[in-house]
Amino acid sequence: MDYTSRYGLEYNPFIKGSRETLVETSQYREVTTRLNYLLQIKGIGILTGNPGAGKTTAIRNWTASLNRTANKVIYVPVSTLTLIEFYRYLSQELGVEPAFRKGENFRNIQGAIRRLTYEKKVTPIFIFDEANYLKNQTLNDLKILFNFDMDSTNPAMILLAGLPNLALTLNLTSHEPLKQRITMNYTILPLSQEEGRAYLEQKLKDAGCHQQVFEKNAIEAIIEASAGTPRMIDKVTNASLMIGSTLNENIITSDTVMKAVNDIQLV
Repeated sequence: MDYTSRYGLEYNPFIKGSRETLVETSQYREVTTRLNYLLQIKGIGILTGNPGAGKTTAIRNWTASLNRTANKVIYVPVSTLTLIEFYRYLSQELGVEPAFRKGENFRNIQGAIRRLTYEKKVTPIFIFDEANYLKNQTLNDLKILFNFDMDSTNPAMILLAGLPNLALTLNLTSHEPLKQRITMNYTILPLSQEEGRAYLEQKLKDAGCHQQVFEKNAIEAIIEASAGTPRMIDKVTNASLMIGSTLNENIITSDTVMKAVNDIQLV
């Protein structure tokens, strides 16, 4: 018997590539509120969190909800680009022929942003994922690239998303001018035991499960071993389902969860 069928699941909501199950935790709702606020006032925002905390999931679902006739999303997933590669990438995403000189790319990018904002009435939204890997040169140029009308207007929304050390980088004296332009800053924290339980149970429910799958202690063990990180909750839960099925357990115990934890080398 397939382990998803054994536990009454129509699909496995705990693996990547499966049907996405969105669990709106309190922090997810807060991120959405903060992003809507940033879109309203424009400027630069920071979103940080540990690996697997749900940053990209929140951003992806938020951008999917936007009116695409009023907003243009430019997503930059490669944060290790050289400065000239960075300028050329933005130029391409804005529909401008990339130039070989930084100055020309700079003018073209600002011109494209002005046309979108003032002529087409479209808000450009720049999302830099894994921004903790952005080079210092690139961070230094961000404050210049998005400086319009002698820093009197914010025609675009810029979001820097990354690991917590991004905040440490921005606290360096050399990045003080950029830090002063930040209008939104939020850190996604790990889920509490209660939130983690709700997260896990909501995923089971959304996947069509109407039976008890885990003992109470087993769920607590999953949340504790995962340190409240959604991605790790998914990983431990999936491993527990597989092992539980192999052991012919109809209700998974905390011992089985610990076997799963050991198997994926979390301890």
